[in-house]
Amino acid sequence: MALYGQGGSYWSMTERGRSAIHRSPSEYRIGRSRMAWEAGGLTIDIDEITAPIPRRVRGRVRLHTPAVCNFITPLDDAGHHLWGPIAPCARVDVEFEQPGLRWSGRAYMDANQGSEPVENAFHEWDWARSEMADGSTSVIYDVRPRSGLGPDRVIAQRFAPDGSHQPFEAPARQPLPRSAWGIARTLRSDAGVAPQVAKSLEDTPFYARAVVKAGVMGEQVTAMHETLNVPRVVSWPVRLMLPWRMPRRG
Repeated sequence: MALYGQGGSYWSMTERGRSAIHRSPSEYRIGRSRMAWEAGGLTIDIDEITAPIPRRVRGRVRLHTPAVCNFITPLDDAGHHLWGPIAPCARVDVEFEQPGLRWSGRAYMDANQGSEPVENAFHEWDWARSEMADGSTSVIYDVRPRSGLGPDRVIAQRFAPDGSHQPFEAPARQPLPRSAWGIARTLRSDAGVAPQVAKSLEDTPFYARAVVKAGVMGEQVTAMHETLNVPRVVSWPVRLMLPWRMPRRG
């Protein structure tokens, strides 16, 4: 869980044992938090402790899904890693008790899954999601595999509110400023539209998330962007730091 607001950022990614996980056809519980499909939407109840500075985060996110998208595609040539948006053009109501935050707006939900460690297939990727003027959502997944595992893979899809989708030609890759930790970042943006970082949200030794400005299919867009550097994920300095951000609890 990553929560950004005027009072600062709240971040929690807790590893839990099997006894703390419960699953049914419509509900998934992890510790005190849960996700459940209810009345045509997804309810997410969050009750977590942030790390490394412990603070309680408690609230509810209600995702309204006009249609569920069935698009799923492999990210690697072997098909061990899959990605697909579940609700690319959704609406959301957010209400937190701790901290006291509340808002409504447009939302997006997707999922990744893999049958092997991420470092087996990838060197890095850049990903960007943009809200388009007609209410659709464009996604560009720019994947660079490990050396010797094939060419780069670029997925560019436009998703409509009714769940339909169609591919589009991704523009050329352009550089973004390096992150504070020195991660090289790129973004595919229309020719003549230099991408810009509007706001940095996460800046870690191996991962960066930011709000960016770019051009997609002739539109000036505000996009959510992320970069993952996989060799840094598995480096020993990062492995030693991760327990401070990803504590284990029963």
